[in-house]
Amino acid sequence: MSGTPVRNHIRRLRFEQGEMTQEALAQACGVTRQTIIALEAGRYAPSLELAFRIAHAFGVGIEAVFQWEKP
Repeated sequence: MSGTPVRNHIRRLRFEQGEMTQEALAQACGVTRQTIIALEAGRYAPSLELAFRIAHAFGVGIEAVFQWEKP
């Protein structure tokens, strides 16, 4: 069970972007690869700023990347 009600499609979007690596996404967003790993695993909910940075890196809206599931 994950630690946050925020779900994401980061892994799918990385592969749709020509198999973007976790490291490449991390560099594009100004975070560590470990942050991307934790996000993909659902152990960490991003700040609003980071959520926008990730969406921008994929060229999509924030809701294409993240969804909040009401507990």
